Formats: sequence, structure tokens, C-alpha cells
Amino acid sequence: MTRLPSVLGTDDLDLAELCAARIDGELVELADGWCPVDEPDLPSLRAAAVAVDVGRTLIAERLTAAWVHGALDAPPRPAQYCVPHTERIAVRLDRPWVVREVSLLAGDVLEFAGARCTSAVRTAFDLLREAELDDRTVIDVVVRLLGSVPELGQRVHARIDAAARLPHKTLARGRLAAAELLAIPRQA
Repeated sequence: MTRLPSVLGTDDLDLAELCAARIDGELVELADGWCPVDEPDLPSLRAAAVAVDVGRTLIAERLTAAWVHGALDAPPRPAQYCVPHTERIAVRLDRPWVVREVSLLAGDVLEFAGARCTSAVRTAFDLLREAELDDRTVIDVVVRLLGSVPELGQRVHARIDAAARLPHKTLARGRLAAAELLAIPRQA
């Protein structure tokens, strides 16, 4: 007997079967997938859920990666992905995704059994520089990342300082300082 994956999509079962299993209390919707109600809510499960339609082609990043790391309570819409600028891929434009081409360093991408996601350091680094997001959202997410990843603040500071020309560098430093101040009581 073949075991189904922890996160199901319409490639695994028909939509009607997935909906019936949800109504019966056997499955719950999670991002772009469906999973058993008793499946532990781990980063690997969340990464698999956002990779149901994209597989290994795209890398979850920014707010989508923050959700995978547990720094957001719900996955953002639209989902945010990136691809290394060295890879040539075709992206389906009929999906509600945001995809951008980025330069990635060694260690920027984590592998979760067939799903890829930016590391917590890269996620914080990207969000801190995201001028389109409001400060409160970014700071809240980074505070949660700081509480779950040891030495994250030091590693992000080093990354920002090492960049010679970096868009929104001042904004990133200010947001990181604010997040670190708010994270101090959580770490005590």
C-alpha cells in the first residue's frame, strides 16, 4: 500500500475528495495544500504546503518564508517566491504568486524534503529592506525570528554591514534595532 505525502494537492486526489475529507474532519487546508489534522505543524510541513504547486522550482521567500519559519500565523497572499538569477525558469503567470530573481549566497536556502525556503537570516535580511511593507509588520516578524533563531541579530547585522551598496540599508538598520529592543524581554 502506497503512503500518501503529508501534504496533498490536486495531483494526489481530486478536489472533491479533498473537500470531502475536510468535511469529514480528516484533512485541513494549509496554504496551497491539504494535510491530515493530526500532522505536527512544523516548518517542514509548512514548506511542503507552499511548495504543492511549485515543487523545487521556486524558493519561498520574504513573508512566505517567515510563515514557514513560524514568524507569521497565516501564509501571506499572494505567496512570495524567488529564483536564483543564475537559473532560467519559466514561471506560470496565471498563478497568484510574486516571483523575483535574486542573488543568493551559500547558506541562504534551506531544503525541506523537496521544498526550498530562504533561511531565517536571509528572510530577515530581505524583509528589513522591504520598503513597501510597513515598519510594524516587519518589526513584528523579525522579533519572532529573533526569538527562535540564536544569534540571528548578529548575523543580519554582519550581512547588512558587509554589503557595499545595498538598497534601503538605513531602513534595515533602523528596523533591526527596533526589533532587537522589542525582542529583549522575550529572550529574558
